[in-house]
Amino acid sequence: MKNFRYKIIGWFSLCLSLLATSLHAQDKELKVFLNDAQTHYIKGTGLGQIWVRHTAFNPGSTVFGTPKESGFDVGLRRVRYQAFGQLTDKVFVYTQFGINSFGSLSSRKPGLFLHDVTGEYAVIPSKLTIGAGLHGVNGTVRYSSSSVGTILGMDLPFIEESTNDISDQFVRMLGVYAKGQLGQLDYRFSASNPFPIQTAINPVPTLPDGVINQAYYSVNAPELKYQGYVMWQFWEKESNQFPYMTGTYLGKKKVLAVGSGFSTQSNAMEYRATSQGAKILAPSTQFGVDIFIDTPLDKAKGTAFTAYAAYINYDFGPNYLRNGGAINVANGMNANGTANGPGNNFPLIGTGQVYYTQVGYLMRKDLLGDAGTLQPYAQLIISDYVKVDEPFTVYDIGVNWLQAGHRSKLSLDYQSRPILAQGTSEKLIKNSAEPRKGMLVMQYQFAF
Repeated sequence: MKNFRYKIIGWFSLCLSLLATSLHAQDKELKVFLNDAQTHYIKGTGLGQIWVRHTAFNPGSTVFGTPKESGFDVGLRRVRYQAFGQLTDKVFVYTQFGINSFGSLSSRKPGLFLHDVTGEYAVIPSKLTIGAGLHGVNGTVRYSSSSVGTILGMDLPFIEESTNDISDQFVRMLGVYAKGQLGQLDYRFSASNPFPIQTAINPVPTLPDGVINQAYYSVNAPELKYQGYVMWQFWEKESNQFPYMTGTYLGKKKVLAVGSGFSTQSNAMEYRATSQGAKILAPSTQFGVDIFIDTPLDKAKGTAFTAYAAYINYDFGPNYLRNGGAINVANGMNANGTANGPGNNFPLIGTGQVYYTQVGYLMRKDLLGDAGTLQPYAQLIISDYVKVDEPFTVYDIGVNWLQAGHRSKLSLDYQSRPILAQGTSEKLIKNSAEPRKGMLVMQYQFAF
């Protein structure tokens, strides 16, 4: 155990010394104006998130058949490029492309793919805008549409992205949407075509023969998906020009927002009531409420406080449960495997209730002199899924080193996840031999 700790300290000390030499971003924009009044423009931005990580693998994990108890890896969590613009007084266009989760087991030479391509028209400026395309205007809760460049923690709250890359393209779908602000009320609604599970890059499990009272995604042609989210903004208003919602403003705004949303799709799931019975189709439905606060504490010192809490009810049919793990670098299990699956997987999304919260404190702006400041944070997921015997938790503790705000940010995060095993009944229970595993990640983020 001591050697394990010494290895982690050595690896991350080396990474810290290398990444600390990163250049500070300049307060410039890649922006071209299209008219003399400078009200019409096109703009470009970019983002990169580099992970350096040590993971204690789930029991029984293998890499191409080789048993592995732990692993060190470097990965690209996200690489994104955006081009958008105000083409006329009422027409706004937005495009985003890039890659996600490129790791040591990924296919080499990945191709950049489209994340967003939308065009929208302001019918009544600020009050009603309609749009269409490949979009991320989602419902349920705030971080069903996360701004990945401004998240508080090292990684986004993917517990709120329930269909990520199952029936959508990293939370985006092709569809139409409407959004606007009526006084303090901010709203968004969309109707979209979910992607068939047969076109997913990673195979989506389907209903096996003989399995009863266990829902899977349906292989039928998908029905339209309807989503909506509304929030009441008590203090300053947030911009709704983009669908992706800010994680922390670093004391630049004073925001208190309470929201609620939904998502529903008919016949999205299927299961059998008896081993020889016909398939039964069921809808997927989601409902959530949340609260977000981000406020400066001492403007002279630059200190600020950020907090968020959400309750979500997921219904994907009886006993639905899906594992997930970011940039998983194990791809198999031997006879000692558990219900988590290989690598850093854990039960992520299922039928039941989820409670999620995060909190962060921005320290004074000159804490590290010219080198910036620190922002410690913590995150907690409590999942109470029907398929699992008791509620379980996943937690993160970490700190952001803000060298130039979100433009140059170094984060260190430790995540602890539960290990579940099959019990004597149909429900999963805690793995008594090894109840939890951990993952330590250092991320460097640059944005321009």
